[in-house]
Amino acid sequence: MGVILDSNIWIALAAGTLDRNAAAAELGDEPAFVSIFTLGELRFGAEACAHPAERALRAAFLRQLENQPALGITRDTAAAFGVLAAAVKHAGRSPRPRYNDLWIAAQAIEHGYTLVTNNPADFAGLPGLRLARVPRGG
Repeated sequence: MGVILDSNIWIALAAGTLDRNAAAAELGDEPAFVSIFTLGELRFGAEACAHPAERALRAAFLRQLENQPALGITRDTAAAFGVLAAAVKHAGRSPRPRYNDLWIAAQAIEHGYTLVTNNPADFAGLPGLRLARVPRGG
């Protein structure tokens, strides 16, 4: 099968607040993918960082991450996104502040992957989405 790692997992790995070995042990042999939305979020974080040394560290991590298999967008992703955004709206919440999360969830659903996140509340109630967590520690 496979897993798609949420942006917060990649950020925790870069910051050292999530141990790489513990994460690898938790994920097992499942191939791990990065979303193009995560790449965009991390690029924004690197470019917007005011501190030059931190910006360089973020950019270096992003260059490494760009070598991971990345999931793009297809018509099926767009269809899943529409269903998820409507589910959030029907639940009385606004999907707008969660668009990146919803796109990442749509990619997971489209490919039949589990979404690994340490913010499961961001994805609560999304139909058809399988979630997993990686325990923090580092």
